[in-house]
Amino acid sequence: MSTPAGLPPTLVGTGELFQLLRDGTPRTRGELAELSSLARSTITARVDAMLSSGLLEPVGEAASTGGRPPTRFALNRRDRVVLAIDLGASHASVAVSDLSGKVLDERTVASDIADGPLVVLDRAAAIGIELLAGLGREPGDVAGVGIGVPGPVEHATGRPANPPIMPGWHDFDIPAHLGQQFGGPVLVDNDVNLMALGEFVTSWRSAPHLLLVKVATGIGAGIVTDGRLLRGALGSAGDLGHVQVAGAPADVVCRCGNTGCLEAVAAGPAIAAKLRAKGVDVESSQEIVDAVSSGDVAALQAVREAGRDLGSVLATCVNLLNPSVIVIGGKLSEAGEYLLAGVREVVYQRSLPLATHDLRIVGTSAGSHGGILGASAMVIDAVLAPDAVDQYVAARIA
Repeated sequence: MSTPAGLPPTLVGTGELFQLLRDGTPRTRGELAELSSLARSTITARVDAMLSSGLLEPVGEAASTGGRPPTRFALNRRDRVVLAIDLGASHASVAVSDLSGKVLDERTVASDIADGPLVVLDRAAAIGIELLAGLGREPGDVAGVGIGVPGPVEHATGRPANPPIMPGWHDFDIPAHLGQQFGGPVLVDNDVNLMALGEFVTSWRSAPHLLLVKVATGIGAGIVTDGRLLRGALGSAGDLGHVQVAGAPADVVCRCGNTGCLEAVAAGPAIAAKLRAKGVDVESSQEIVDAVSSGDVAALQAVREAGRDLGSVLATCVNLLNPSVIVIGGKLSEAGEYLLAGVREVVYQRSLPLATHDLRIVGTSAGSHGGILGASAMVIDAVLAPDAVDQYVAARIA
């Protein structure tokens, strides 16, 4: 590991020590020495550097074993803030969080992704600046920006890659554009990946192998394994909506050009089309959910059948990935047990017994906030990583 400019050799490794404090548990210098096996003098130097840089703050004293009570230290969650943006086909949610991931303020507005990157990103940035001002913060206080978009993204560059519902966004340099207004890194990912990460950090840290499936206008999946997002070689892992459903009608053409795709038979528009053919006047996913809530028999049957189609694809995923939990999210998840029952019926029937032994298939707990929470978590993981902490301390104590 290279030494960050301005960081004395005795302080290299400060970021590694900081990882023992990221969980928010206050600890003394003595406790850090026991956990790290470092010399007390090294602990003292590195803790003092993190206090000077603002990363840590004193949070009271531990019980004394004789003499002056030792001081405990913890992450200073107010040191900087994170800007999190979740873009959908027809909405933009913008939030400011602290370094623990706690949302301090949030706003959601109507926003058409087809308006193009300049209009949509500038709209989100303006909202972010307003939220920051309301919290008494400035763009320079932003540790980083996390943004989810409804299409495939090359994560390494933050550029959308031929997104089907995002005209004008292909290869647009999102990090460069937003980086003109905010400090820190700008990290971009697919919205479903961030929903999966948001679900994991809020509810499922005890289940480090998670598969989140978003069922709405489209269908996609986010994969968390060993507590980390699995993106694949180029960032396209989890494109579940374009897996062919066995037995699907050959004349069902998907927007990708292929036939029989899961999205073409089980997403919101496909369910709505089936219901209209039966005389049920629905157009949107919300109207499907409303029909289910009102007890419409045709809607109940259509959603249950969509769950079965989804389950037929997820059964393969279960055998391949062996997740400990499958979370069903997206607008159609609000249909509740009717969708989940169809998924469970087929997954438990077609998957290997060992793979389903402890498998849970549940609805989302983060709901519509999952993307925001995931975007924030993605940035926090980056800016509080060991090397990033070393660089931050070097810059602040220089």
